[in-house]
This record gives sequence, structure tokens and C-alpha cells, in this order.
Amino acid sequence: MKFFLPRWYETVIRAALVGLAVLPMSGLLACRSHSSAATDGGKPDAGAAMAGLPAPADVASPPADASRTASGLASKVLTAGTGTDHPARYDSVKVNYTGWTTDGKMFDSTVAPPRPGRRPGPLTLSLSRVIPGWTEGIPLMVVGEKRRFWIPEDLAYKGRPGAPAGMLVFDVELVDIIPGPKPPDDLAAAPPDAEKTKDGLASKITQKGTGTEHPHPNDAVRLNYSIWQTDGKLLDAPQTQPVVRPVTGISSGWTEGLELMVAGEKRTFWVPAALATPARPGAQPPSSDVTMVIELLDIVPGPKTPPDVKAPPKDAIVEKDGLATKVLTKGTGTVHPTRTDNVSVNYAGWTTDGKMFDASFTRGEAVTMSLGAVIPGWSEGIQLMVEGEKRRLWIPEQLAYKGQPQRPQGMLVFDVELVKIIGPGRGAFGMPPPGSGGPVHPMMPPGHP
Repeated sequence: MKFFLPRWYETVIRAALVGLAVLPMSGLLACRSHSSAATDGGKPDAGAAMAGLPAPADVASPPADASRTASGLASKVLTAGTGTDHPARYDSVKVNYTGWTTDGKMFDSTVAPPRPGRRPGPLTLSLSRVIPGWTEGIPLMVVGEKRRFWIPEDLAYKGRPGAPAGMLVFDVELVDIIPGPKPPDDLAAAPPDAEKTKDGLASKITQKGTGTEHPHPNDAVRLNYSIWQTDGKLLDAPQTQPVVRPVTGISSGWTEGLELMVAGEKRTFWVPAALATPARPGAQPPSSDVTMVIELLDIVPGPKTPPDVKAPPKDAIVEKDGLATKVLTKGTGTVHPTRTDNVSVNYAGWTTDGKMFDASFTRGEAVTMSLGAVIPGWSEGIQLMVEGEKRRLWIPEQLAYKGQPQRPQGMLVFDVELVKIIGPGRGAFGMPPPGSGGPVHPMMPPGHP
């Protein structure tokens, strides 16, 4: 269990800082090579879906009848589409696709997934967060169209270690277009009538709210949002709107801005780079200011900071190694999990100064993890519990992060509800433990290993 930072923001900001050409996309498959039988542009049979798809005959280089763009992207329509509209830069698209390297090895597919147990089916992707060849190529298509792309390396992974090398070939079917956010007219700078706070956060209400309460630091919010660089580059926007996000743990500008709002309100924020820095120790500010457009729909009340967060009370049970616990609600189960078990839990965590640094409620559902992959205090404490039980844990530093940089320091306090004991095996989605800053679901661009 490690320090939590919402992955959608951390990953996007990190990519923007280092200038990566490829930004992560959630839900795509890891690269694996397979071969089997199928026809160009056709649907594979059951055997093909199990074993993979062979490369097209022209995988080594674009044929003479392929069209080319000024950037070197080549493509060829395999099946004409039924739609008339083309995706725009900030739209998301639902697609089926298969990708090969020029030696004929399939490395990724939604049609014949290389991962065992993965069901075939289209995926929804944001065009602002895929390799440049995809960003340029997919807008050439209409719904219903199937097209083959030959993507030069400089429009793919540019020799990035661990990624497919050289020119890549994709067969893509455009299933649907999901309209994306539009940048605000005054994206580059706050207008003269914008409100400003002492630390430089500027904002302007574009839709008045209907609520009267403001979010608190421990709360989550249900909202629509988009985050932009001032040059018009979209940094983040959920593919599915609305979404639930935490008030704290993202950036100080995000927190400060949300605390100004009420339910029903829509507001644009101009956030100085220093206030847009990801909320984790040692994080560097982004290379420029950012602009956020937020529509706050609802406030999701969060857990209250425990009154005994500074130290365990007298009625807490203290183990030999210093772990202290107290049952808040008795459980309904009779079996205790073991260190090799996966468990489904709801939780919230605080430092002893009362600051909440992680909470599963911000993800909208209980979290599944392996007790063998969490900090020692968590592994030990949850093994004391039964299903349905809620317990407070005071975890001394030597059972937490032992002073590791960029991690919560000192004793940590967690309220934990053991929802279910799942049994031995790897945690759901291979998820890192609470607060790790790693993705709940794998996040990678098309063909990323």
C-alpha cells in the first residue's frame, strides 16, 4: 500500500512534462504475438479469436493504391463506411482493431485478444491520448468504415524501449464517435472579469449553481470536466461523463477550485502551474499554466476525520509490533482472510494531522487487492477481520512506509470495511495496494506492451 494520486491526472501531467508523443489510454491490451487464420477486414472464426490473426499480405509496406498524408501516414479503405461525419481532435471513438509489426507478428487486437480470458469487443479511446498516427488517421474515417494504416515509427513509438518497433500496421473499424469536450473561448488567459484568489487562481462562473453547500476536503464530487494546456492541448477529460473524483489528492488548484463551487454550477478555472502540480511529495509543476472547465453535479459526502487520529485511544487493542486496532462495526462473517488472499475493501486513510490522503469511495466502488502486496500494517490488520466488519487501524511508521520519500510519513490511520474475502490469487486488475499511485486498470496506448 503506497501513496495515492489519481492516475488519470498524474499520468497525463507526467507525459506532458517529459514531452511524450504517446499518452496513455485505459483498457488496451498488452502486446503478445499470435497467429491463426482470418481474412482481410473480415471477422475471425472462433478458432481465430482464440489463437490470433495473421498479418495481411501487404504488412511489410504500403501498396501502390494506398493514400498518403504529408506526414508519411499511409492508409487504405477496406470497407466503405455508412456514416458521414469524421471524428474531431478531442472526440473519443469506439473501435475494433488489430496491430502487427512489419515482420507479420500480431502484438495487439480487440478482435482476437491475445490475453487469455479477454473477450473480443470494441474499445473506446480518446483521440488526444493515442499515438500520433492514430490521432491523424482515425479522423480520416467515418462510422462503419474499415481501414488499414501503415504508421511510420516517428508517428508510432519512436524507438521507445519496450514498445513495438519500426513501422506498425493496424486494421481499424470505426464503430462509433463519442463527441469530446470543446476548449473554452478564453482558454489562453483569464478574462478581465474573472475572480481571483490570493494565490493566483482565477475563475469565472458560466452557469449558476442550484446548491448551497460547498465540497469539503474529504468529499468526492460527481462532475463533468476537461483540463487543457493554454496552447489548446487537451490534458484530461473522462471518456464517460459524468465521473466521481476526489476533492483532494489531485492538485491544490483542483481542490481550491472545487471548494468554491456548489452543485449545478459550471465554472472555468485558470490555474497557475504551481497550483496545478500533482499532489504528491516531490512532484514538479507542469511546464505551463492549465485551464480547467468543471461542471459540478453532486457532492458525494466523504468520511469524517476520526477524532482519535493523533493516537490510539485507551480501548484500542495493541499488538506486540505496535499495530493498534479498534472494531467500529462487528462483522457478519466467521472466517478471517490469510496473507495469500484477495479481499474486497472500502477504506479511507489519514495522516495524524488529520489530512486524508486516500479513500476508495473516490473510485465509486470497493477495491480488490492482495494482502501479500500491501504494507505490513494492512496485511496484519485485515487478517484480524471478518466479512462485514469495520475496523480502525493505527499503523506505526515501521509497519507503513518507514520514511520512504514521496509516501505518507509517520503513523497512518485507516478506517477499513472488509466487504468480501475472495480467496488466493492476484488482486483484481493486478491493482497496486491503496495509495500506490498506480492504475486501477491497465493504462496503455494501442499496441503498448
